[in-house]
Amino acid sequence: MSHNTFGKMLRLTTWGESHGEAIGCVLDGCPPNIELSIDEIQSYLDKRKPGQSKYTTQRKEDDKIEILSGTIKSNSGNHLTTGTPISLLIKNKDQRSRDYGEINDKFRPGHADFTYIKKYGLRDYRGGGRSSARETAMRVAGGAIARKIIPDIRIRAALVQMGPHEINRNNWDWDLINKNPFFCPDPEIIDTWEKYLQKIRKDGDSTGAIIEVIAENVPSGLGEPIYGKLDQEIASGMMSINAVKAVEIGAGFKTASMTGSQNADQIVINDGNIEFLSNNAGGILGGISTGQDIIVRFAVKPTSSILKPVKTIDINEKETEISTRGRHDPCVGIRAVPIGEAMLALTLADNFIRNRGQIG
Repeated sequence: MSHNTFGKMLRLTTWGESHGEAIGCVLDGCPPNIELSIDEIQSYLDKRKPGQSKYTTQRKEDDKIEILSGTIKSNSGNHLTTGTPISLLIKNKDQRSRDYGEINDKFRPGHADFTYIKKYGLRDYRGGGRSSARETAMRVAGGAIARKIIPDIRIRAALVQMGPHEINRNNWDWDLINKNPFFCPDPEIIDTWEKYLQKIRKDGDSTGAIIEVIAENVPSGLGEPIYGKLDQEIASGMMSINAVKAVEIGAGFKTASMTGSQNADQIVINDGNIEFLSNNAGGILGGISTGQDIIVRFAVKPTSSILKPVKTIDINEKETEISTRGRHDPCVGIRAVPIGEAMLALTLADNFIRNRGQIG
């Protein structure tokens, strides 16, 4: 398997499987003299880890991060980056491979089971192996370090739609995000989501979601105008997250129904400062950041591992049915919120380093 590395100057390489001994990553290209705190990295991992509420998988993983290389002890007792590759490790603890024994010879519709066996001639049926979202824990760890490279940029995300139920944007409250199990910014829709997800789980089914990620205080000038467009690389990073099926920047697909005058983010001078009157571009024009907030949304499909029986075939190409037992997220989009933040942090930090190298 190739292409396990993300980024150009700041490169994150992940390794490991869902039911293996451990998962890990190497972050290469991180500048020296950046102070890292294990507790700070862990705080982001804790937002993603499984088993935190009744609305996510009940697999219990501490996701305790270890730093193996690339740092020395700072005067404050934390880790100080040396500029060499940073190796990170998380040991798996709560694998239950027996849950997958019944589906060893069957393909889960909507899952990578089918394509993996077509490409490699085999697949790791134990939780999907490398195709499992377990790998994304290392992206979150790498993203926590990437944030330290771009400390002035604030990156936050929220779940804005679950199934058919969208938030009311007039109720948006960032302070609410970490006070409910859905990373939801709208207090009025939480009860609706709870009841909806309870019914979905009772039916042995799953549902999709939309996540919005916003980066504030982004400097203008990040990104390249042709093959290294900032929005291109952001979209690529988000699409690499398991179960993501669509990405939009700014107004996204809505721009297709706009006129040119409606879509144009008009520019004025306000008290001597440049001001955009709207942000349909999502903070990026011609592949280069404008200095406005970068706004990204991505759609996560429903979890493929569901209890409800569905038609499929087995490895002998015989028709059958499959019902996936075990511990699975009824809405994998919930835990995708901190992953989206991490991918945006890694992309922006990579572009920040490249931009500094090119123009000083």
